[in-house]
This record gives sequence, C-alpha cells and structure tokens, in this order.
Amino acid sequence: MKLSIKKKKQSEPQKTPRRQKNPVSWKERLISASFLAPSLIGVMAFFILPFLVVIYYSMIDNPINPSFVFLQNFVNVLNNTAFQKAASNTLQFSLVAVPLAVLLSLGLALLLNSKIPFRSQFRTFFLSPMMVPVASVVLIWQVLFHYNGVVNDFLGNFGVQAIDWLKSEHGKIVLVLLFLWKNLGYNMILFMAALGNIPQDILEVARLDTSSAAQIFVRIKIRYLSPTLLFVTIFSLINSFKVFREIYLLTNDYPYDSVYMLQHFMNNTFDNLDYQKLSAAAIIMAVVIVVLIGILFVAEDRFGKDVEG
Repeated sequence: MKLSIKKKKQSEPQKTPRRQKNPVSWKERLISASFLAPSLIGVMAFFILPFLVVIYYSMIDNPINPSFVFLQNFVNVLNNTAFQKAASNTLQFSLVAVPLAVLLSLGLALLLNSKIPFRSQFRTFFLSPMMVPVASVVLIWQVLFHYNGVVNDFLGNFGVQAIDWLKSEHGKIVLVLLFLWKNLGYNMILFMAALGNIPQDILEVARLDTSSAAQIFVRIKIRYLSPTLLFVTIFSLINSFKVFREIYLLTNDYPYDSVYMLQHFMNNTFDNLDYQKLSAAAIIMAVVIVVLIGILFVAEDRFGKDVEG
C-alpha cells in the first residue's frame, strides 16, 4: 500500500508556479496619465462639456433667468410645424439618397474591379468632385438647374415645359443628384479596397464549383463586404444630414418648402437666439442618428459575423 501511494504521488504532474505580474509603479502610471491628459482635456473641453451645456439649455425656459421645465422644450419642438416639415424633408432625402449612394457606389466598384478599358480614367472622373470647391460646385449646379438653365434648354428640345427646379417640388431631385455627385467617388474607392481584400482562393473554388457570378456575389462577396457596407452607410447617413452648406448656397436661408431641411431650422433658430429650442432639436436629432447607427451595427453583426476573424 505504501509503495502504491508513493507511485501515485510521483505520477501526479507538478503544478508550475504562476508568474506574478509586475505591479505597475506610480511613476509609470503618472507617465501614462501625462500622455493621456491632453487628449482627455481636449475631449472634455470640446465634446463632453458642450454636450452637457446643450442638455442644460434644453431643460430650461430662459438662459438669463432659468427655470427648470424638464421635457417641455422637446414637446414644443416636436409640435413645431417648421420642425416637422424640416424633419420630414430630411428623412425623405436620407431614405432616397443614402441607399442610392451605397448601391451605385458598390455597382461602380464592381464594374471598375473587372477588366474594362479606361478604368483609371473612370476612377479619376468619379473622384474629381472631391477636389472641386463647394462654391464652384454650387455655381455649376445653379447654371444647370436655373429656370433658364442648361437642363431646361435640353428638355425643351423634347417638348418638355421649363421647370423652376430650385423653387418647386423638383428641388429634392436636384439635392439627391448633387449628393450623389459629391459622394459616389469616395464610397466607390472604399468598396474597391474591400473587394481587393476578399480571399481569391475562395473565389476560385466557387468558380470551379460552377457557381454563377450572382451566387458568388450574394454568398461570398457581399458577406466579406459587410463591414465596408456598414461604414459606407453610416458615412453616407451622416453626410445626408450635412447637406446644409450646399442647399444654403443654392437657396439661402428660407428655401422652397421641399428643400427646407433640419439644418435650415437649426440655423434660423440660432439666428433668433432661441437656444432652448435649438438645444432640444439638436438632442432629438442626435438620438435619432444614434438609434439608426445602432440598428445598422446590429444588422451588420448578425449578417457578417460568420466571416469575421
């Protein structure tokens, strides 16, 4: 019995002692904090504190003699007809412009990724709007879509009556075309980079397995493109809320109702020094954007998680 006990003890593997982590000294922590301090101070001063100030203004009735009104400013903004019109126009514009920007840029990337002549010239053509100043762009579009402009002259050859594009319901078409013209090139380059990172061996196996081009795109390419699809969609969505500069140069402060956006509402509210209404509208807009981006992240996580890693 004693021998068997000894043998059992000898056969048991010896536990290797765990390495003790070297404790971080206070000097190292101080050095790390000193490197992080400028960034933290900048974020606090330019992002967190202004956002807290916006929240404060959204819950008072007067910045001079403030009294707490909680959510009353939000109720007033939501019941405001100008805000409702601006929010409706912005939502309609984003629902049309963002999907078009994503799908068209993806189609252009797939086209330019194939072996077609003059690929480099096409890339330069679609990237050229990024190098043109906004004021010059707006001047070109005013010439094109003026009542006596080039577009109406061209359509007149086919018997189409002249349209006042920027002072009618057709103004949304002009904004969508301008948005696409400015953003397609950048989105296209992002998709082309993502297409180049797809493993070629998987594509070769799929072709040898007699898979069609549509099957390869749906089952392989679109899954590997899901992170880029998410980024391009979010980027286009944010840009769709930032079209005020172009619209302002085209139509000034108070444009036709069809192109009156949230940026116009906020700019005019700021000019009237109505900080409470402006702050409440900004928070509502931020919440909507965060919710939309969250939905996109959830969709991408469920759709593209099988190709991650």
